[in-house]
Amino acid sequence: MSIEFISRIIGFILIGATGFFIGEPVGHLIQRVWVESPQNILFYQILSTFIFAVFGFIIAPWISIKPISALRKQLSNLSAQTLVFGILGLIVGLVLSALLAYPISLLPPPFGSILPFIAVLIFGYLGVILFVSRQKELRHLIRVGPRGGDLEDGSEDANAITDSRRILVDTSTIIDGRIYDIARTGFLLGRLLIPRFVLNELQYVSDSADNLRRQRGRRGMEVLAELQKDPDIPVTITDIDVEGVREVDDRLVVLARQLNCPILTNDYNLNRVAELQGVKVLNINELANAVKAILLPGESLDMTIIQEGKEYGQGVGYMEDGTMVVVEDGHAYIGKTIRITVTKVLQTAAGRMIFAKPE
Repeated sequence: MSIEFISRIIGFILIGATGFFIGEPVGHLIQRVWVESPQNILFYQILSTFIFAVFGFIIAPWISIKPISALRKQLSNLSAQTLVFGILGLIVGLVLSALLAYPISLLPPPFGSILPFIAVLIFGYLGVILFVSRQKELRHLIRVGPRGGDLEDGSEDANAITDSRRILVDTSTIIDGRIYDIARTGFLLGRLLIPRFVLNELQYVSDSADNLRRQRGRRGMEVLAELQKDPDIPVTITDIDVEGVREVDDRLVVLARQLNCPILTNDYNLNRVAELQGVKVLNINELANAVKAILLPGESLDMTIIQEGKEYGQGVGYMEDGTMVVVEDGHAYIGKTIRITVTKVLQTAAGRMIFAKPE
């Protein structure tokens, strides 16, 4: 028996009982207006009970289960930090309204009895809005203020900083493998959090019937093992999960909002979804494009032509970072290393492309 059906039964009984008590005054009123009414009071009580019971059976979930479920869903999307500061703001607002309640109650009626309640609503609302909107500044004051400038003395514990800066890791990043090289350089300042559902997805890929997917999954397992073995890379596999969400990407986004931390990924779709919901994303592909060598037209470099291009007479080579170089009239130099001069550089959504010609 579902909770919704139980709520309907309770609504059927309670609202139906209310209809029974309302039926008596309604029956007297009808008899007073309609003097020749052939029905007695019991008939109107039974009719009112039936109408109210049916109405209660229909609306019971909408006044009990549905609002609670909607509120729980909204709260699950909020970060723990936002909830804490919201509660603190509410407490401060209620304290201020309590201090003002007595002088306001001395006002002549009806203001003395109405305004204290209005003050509670206004100050409570303003307290929540103020503390939630200024939570970053308040968190900074709470962290720095009592210690009297620990940050300036440089005595703050490095492990505490690392643990406070958490980064959620996506499955695609682990399979990609570059995360280990990036983390080893020290550019990822924070603890890498790998949720259990990400690990389960990685295991599912490694057990796939498709040979290519299976190899990628096992490569991801090896990368994860290397991350855990390196003592300089803080990695934690956590059991934190999100209720009511099935897709891995959606769970990552909701979890990132709750923990107020970024997502490390190279998945374009996850990147877009997370950005639309206000979640910070660390995209490895964007990092790779940002650190590629910048060449200007007129510069020269040595290039090995490895294949022919799409157009007639073109040759194609690649730089160490994977940037494609299209060499005009380079078809005759396939398999050779020649000196080329850059003529044009194009930045596309797929990356950077360089056009050159032999010297």
